[in-house]
Amino acid sequence: MFDDLIQKLDAAFKRFRNAGKLNEKNIAEAMRDIRRVLLEADVNYQVVKQFVASVQEKAVGQEVLQSITPGQQIVKIVHDELVHLLGQAHVPLKWGGHVPSVIMIVGLQGSGKTTFTGKLALFLRKQEHQPLLAALDVYRPAAVEQLQTLGESLGLPVFTGDRKSPVAIAEAAVREARKTHRDVLLLDTAGRLHIDQDMMDELMSIRKTVKPQEILFVADSMTGQDAVRSAREFMDRLDFDGIVLTKMDGDAKGGAALSIRSITGKPIKFIGTGEKLDQLEPFHPDRMASRIIGMGDIVTLVEKAQETIDHEKAEKLARKLRKQEFTFEDFLDQLHQVKKMGPLGQIMNMIPGASKLPANLELDDHALVKVEAIINSMTRQERQRPQLINGSRRKRIALGSGSTVQDVNRLLRQFQGMQKMMKRMSRFQGKGLPKGFPMGFG
Repeated sequence: MFDDLIQKLDAAFKRFRNAGKLNEKNIAEAMRDIRRVLLEADVNYQVVKQFVASVQEKAVGQEVLQSITPGQQIVKIVHDELVHLLGQAHVPLKWGGHVPSVIMIVGLQGSGKTTFTGKLALFLRKQEHQPLLAALDVYRPAAVEQLQTLGESLGLPVFTGDRKSPVAIAEAAVREARKTHRDVLLLDTAGRLHIDQDMMDELMSIRKTVKPQEILFVADSMTGQDAVRSAREFMDRLDFDGIVLTKMDGDAKGGAALSIRSITGKPIKFIGTGEKLDQLEPFHPDRMASRIIGMGDIVTLVEKAQETIDHEKAEKLARKLRKQEFTFEDFLDQLHQVKKMGPLGQIMNMIPGASKLPANLELDDHALVKVEAIINSMTRQERQRPQLINGSRRKRIALGSGSTVQDVNRLLRQFQGMQKMMKRMSRFQGKGLPKGFPMGFG
């Protein structure tokens, strides 16, 4: 997420950090770098123009020019302007005063509406809501079946009605939700390949009939400024309440995220960070701004860790650490905990300073698969007592895991270093990290 933008912005910031003293000339040069980086990221031209002008105006103020750390001051200004651009603060979903609260999900075909409907249902269930999903897309082949499949995987009901009239289905779904004591109704509406009057008329009829508390526009972040243009048209005709950006885990440049709120005036409420149903994040402008300028996002990282931690295993690990008995089996448990938190690249973006790691550093999920294969090729005794792994055992483990003896040797060295690190980290449990926070590995 934003990998290229993060790297290029960090390079632009070097003009500030390397300058002993700032003046209007070197600030203007650095602003040209930032303007170029944002335009290359497909940010709307007018948004870039306003953003750079605002940063430059604040940067040439006497408070910055006379500061003993002018570079840090300007990075802070860029951070604050990004927060402003992205929406200042997290905007939660609105809830009505009656049951069910209706959330209507709209957008173009292919933007990821149906998958987002499943993700939002899971997100709300974790918050102890009881969602009902309703399939209103009666046009796209297999659209209803797709939502039914998602519902089955989540163990949640899906209402399909007569599969003919989306307005009638929505109205009947409200009655069904009341009848079955479901407090949230998610309406997965139909999209088109482009905006047309028939689609808008249908959506406005649904809105008039069921009066949703929330209308969410789903945009594919991979389409850049096309997503922004579609959002503006939907806003002009339908006046939605919030935005969802999907496919943020892909190679999107970031232009949609940095433009869409400014162009529409509507808050981004969620971002999709992967294909799995649990890969949905509430959008926090301050946290996202911190990620973009390479400051990481520790708050979200800790929240993810707390969601995935097996507390019983965490207690067991804490006892082992105190006794200095960390084994490869414990390492494998920690590996599984980390994998539950999401793709490794996304986790790294949340760690402050990770953007400064070497660009060729191998930090992908394939590396985790190889490590897991090597450990799984060890016997139980070898996992518990790695000192038993001699030359012949290393050859057997390498053959069984499809790796090389060098790979096995590297893992053993990393593990020995990790054992030492774990002994030190065990002293800091309860001093900043949540108890049982998944431990790092080399």
